[in-house]
Amino acid sequence: MSASRLTIALDGALPASGDILVVGARSGDDLSVLPRERVRIVQGFRPDHDAWEARGYRTTPDCGGLPEAAAAVVFLPRARGAARDAVAMAAAHVMPGGPVWIDGQKTDGIDTMLKDIRARAPASPPIAKAHGKIFGFDRPADEVFADWRASDLSPARGFVTRPGVFSAEAVDRGSALLAATLPARLGRRVADFGAGWGWLSAQILARAEIETLDLIEADHLALACARRNVTDPRAAFHWADATNFRPAALYDAIVTNPPFHTGRAAEPALGLAFIAAAADRLAPSATLWLVANRHLPYEGALSQRFREVEEVGGDNGFKVLRAARVSRRLG
Repeated sequence: MSASRLTIALDGALPASGDILVVGARSGDDLSVLPRERVRIVQGFRPDHDAWEARGYRTTPDCGGLPEAAAAVVFLPRARGAARDAVAMAAAHVMPGGPVWIDGQKTDGIDTMLKDIRARAPASPPIAKAHGKIFGFDRPADEVFADWRASDLSPARGFVTRPGVFSAEAVDRGSALLAATLPARLGRRVADFGAGWGWLSAQILARAEIETLDLIEADHLALACARRNVTDPRAAFHWADATNFRPAALYDAIVTNPPFHTGRAAEPALGLAFIAAAADRLAPSATLWLVANRHLPYEGALSQRFREVEEVGGDNGFKVLRAARVSRRLG
C-alpha cells in the first residue's frame, strides 16, 4: 500500500506534544501517521463519526468545548463555504504558530483553497498525489480567517441552513414534489428518514392527527438547523444513521427523500438501504412515501419488501413512490 499524501507531508513534521485536531476525516482516510492518543477528530456525519470512535479515537461532531490544539489537519469538503468554515474553525482552535495542513482532491477545490489561503498567510509548496494535494501553513497570530466562518443561509421563509448541508440554498425539488403528493392523513406515529434541515418535516407536521414525528438525520449540522426550523413539540430529533436507527415502536408511515451519493458518483445502494430499513420499522399495514431521481432503480427493491408499490407523483426528473403492506421483514 502506497503512502497517503498526509503520511508524506507529516512524516517527521508533527509537533512533539499537544493535541492534533483532525477536521472532516472520513472513515476511509489514512491517519496512521498521527499518534492516536493525541488525535481529536471532528466529524459530524454519524457513520464516519461512529467508525472512528469504534477504532478508539476521541471523536466529536463539532469543535465546541475543545481545548487548544498544537496542530490541525483539515480534510476539505466539497462545498466552498463549508471548506472555508472548516479552515477557519481549525485555525481558531490551534495555538498561534501551530501548523495547519489542508488535504483535498482537485475536484473539491484544493487548488482554489491554496490560492485563497496564500492571499492571507504563507503556505508551503503543495504535495500532489492521487488526484489531490496537501499543503500547510502556520496559524497567524491574528484571526485572518475569521470572516470565513459560516453564517446562516435562508433557503425558504422561516428556515435557516448552513453551507455544506444538502440543498442549503433552496428547498430540494424532490422534497417539494413529495410534500405535494402526501395525503391528508399519514397516521399518528411518523418518521422522516434523512430529515435534513427540516423543511419536509415541517410540511408533515401540518397534519393535526400526527402525535409524534421522528426526524432522523446523520448530518449533525443539518439536524442542528432542523432543531431551529422545527419547533413543534411533537417533533423528536435523532442524530443517527437511518439505516440502523431503532425506534421505540413501529411507525404508521415513513416519509423519505433518501440520499443517493456521498461523493460525486451516484450510489443507489444508499437509497436501497433506506428502503430496507423502512420496511423493518413500519407496522404491517403502514406506508412508505419516497421520492427519488427517476433513473434510480428502486421499484424492484420495493416490490421485494412491500405488497403494494405504485408511482403516485413526480415530474420528468423525479418520481414519488408509495409502498404499503410490508411483506418481508429482516430485522
